[in-house]
Amino acid sequence: MKLAFRWIVASMIVLLLSGCLYPDERLKQNQIPYKDQVASVQEAVNQYRKATGGLLPIKTRDMKTPIYQKYPIDFQRLIPRYMQEPPGNAFESGGIFQYVIVDAETNPTVKLLDLRMAEQIRDINLRLKMYRDSYGYPPFKKMIAKGIFTLDYKKLGYKEPPYAISPFSGKNLPFVIDYNGDVYVDYRIDLYEALKKTKHSYKPGDDIRGLLVKNSLFVPAYSLPYTIDANHEPVFLTK
Repeated sequence: MKLAFRWIVASMIVLLLSGCLYPDERLKQNQIPYKDQVASVQEAVNQYRKATGGLLPIKTRDMKTPIYQKYPIDFQRLIPRYMQEPPGNAFESGGIFQYVIVDAETNPTVKLLDLRMAEQIRDINLRLKMYRDSYGYPPFKKMIAKGIFTLDYKKLGYKEPPYAISPFSGKNLPFVIDYNGDVYVDYRIDLYEALKKTKHSYKPGDDIRGLLVKNSLFVPAYSLPYTIDANHEPVFLTK
């Protein structure tokens, strides 16, 4: 009963946080990742770089920050000189996307990171914390790669396993957890389809996530690195 009460409290906290994070979610026009919105930010970034000798309008992040979350755009550097306001689907305007830059050193390109995944991971982490407080370790279920596991969600109070909606395919993507207790989205479903549809020269040991980024507006947020096995199927890139 005590643990169940904790889960109820955690759910209420997540709802409150999500309400603060997405104040305009009812405005559907703010939630659509229009290509022209990304293009307008790309143009503003290009103009900023030209005016500043190649600098990027980004927020400072720790060097250990995962690559696809490492270079979020700082719209304060772009407004009002290079654009009037952030796009309607940007977090800064109440939207669900964070605008980020990929290929920062070679070809700075604007992409979208779906922040709804962060909300789901936050909920899982709250439940994990309360479970660990009681039992000392996460409820690992099955090892699917070296140091990477699925979770026993029933022990975390879920009736059904949570999932993230893929920005690439619209499919339901599961979550995984590593030895450190960090939760990630598992993109193997999307990568499998991308490998089948797209010509590539990846070899075992290469990080293949760029295959998803290259042909879409999005980045595989909150992901672990992936490579291909001998059958050219996606597997976790483990040390």
